[in-house]
Amino acid sequence: MSNLDVKPAATECGGAGHTGPVRDLIKGRDVTLGASTLVRRLLPTLGRRMVGAWCFVDNYGPDDIADEPGMQVPPHPHIGLQTVSWLHAGEVLHRDSVGSRQLVRPRELGLMTSGRAIAHSEESPRPHTNAPVLHGTQLWVALPGEHRDTAPAFEHHPVLPEIAGGNGLRATVILGSLDGATSPGTTYTPLVGADVTVAAGTDARLPVEEGFEYAALAMSGEAVVDGVPLPVGSLLYLGGGRRELPVRADTDAAFMLLGGVPFDEKIIMWWNFVARAGDEITAARAAWNAGDRFGEVRGYDGDRLLAPELPALPLKPRGRAR
Repeated sequence: MSNLDVKPAATECGGAGHTGPVRDLIKGRDVTLGASTLVRRLLPTLGRRMVGAWCFVDNYGPDDIADEPGMQVPPHPHIGLQTVSWLHAGEVLHRDSVGSRQLVRPRELGLMTSGRAIAHSEESPRPHTNAPVLHGTQLWVALPGEHRDTAPAFEHHPVLPEIAGGNGLRATVILGSLDGATSPGTTYTPLVGADVTVAAGTDARLPVEEGFEYAALAMSGEAVVDGVPLPVGSLLYLGGGRRELPVRADTDAAFMLLGGVPFDEKIIMWWNFVARAGDEITAARAAWNAGDRFGEVRGYDGDRLLAPELPALPLKPRGRAR
C-alpha cells in the first residue's frame, strides 16, 4: 500500500503519552489511491497520529469495480514499518522485491515487513468477474527502533484464530492477541488488530487490555461501541484504561479493533517511509529514485512510482509532546 500524495507532508508521531478512556469520533478525509480507488484516510489526522504502533489507516469501499480498474498501485518503497492488508470483499495481488507473489482474499492476512528496505505493488487482478466488489482496509505498523533495520519479509496467513464473545459477538484476530487468541503474524510491539462481527441484537462486552489504547474502525452496519454509534468508514478513538469494551447493535455490523501499548518513540512519517531522522528519509528517497537498495518488483505491468520532492523545511521528529 502506498501514500500517493504528490506533495506529502511530514507527520511527526509517537512519544510518550497515555490517555484514559475517551470517545473521539474521526471521520477521516477522502484520498484517491491509484487510478480509481477512493479511500478514507483515518490515520494520521490532525488530532490523532497513532494508536499504539498503528500509524496509518486507509479504509475503502465497498466499491463496484466490475468495469473499473480497481486497486492499481505501482511498485513503491517502504522502510521502518509493516503493512497489513485486510479485505471484506475483493482480491488484491501482492508482488514485492523479495520475490513474493500472493493473491490476498477476504479474511486472509497479508503482512509485509519492510525493515530496512522493500518495494511492492498491489493490484486488483483482471478480469474482476469473480471479485466485482472491493472493500477493505490497509494499515501500517511502525517498527520500534531495535527492529527498524530487520530483513524485509512477507507473510500470508489464510487461517486466523477466532473468538466468540457471546451474545452475537465474534472476532477474528488479525495481528497480536485478543482474549487469549493470538495471530500467527509477526509483531514487534504489544498490539492487536481484530475484525469484530456483531449480530443484530448483540449486547456484549469484549475483554481488552487496560494498558493498551484502542480505536474502532467501522466497516459495515452500525455498531455502538462504548455508547457511540459508528457510521461506516469512521474511526472511534477510545484511549486506554479499560478492561472491557461494551458493544451492541440493532442490525448486523462489523468493525475493526486496533490497539496497542502507546508508542513511546518519536518518528517521522513522510510519503512511504517511517524513520527517526530526516537524513534517513533523504537517503531512502535518493536510493529509490536512483534504483538502489530496494530491489525490483518483477511482473508488474507498468512503471514504478518515483518519490516526490522533499519539503523545503528540515524533517524533525517531535512526537506527541508539542
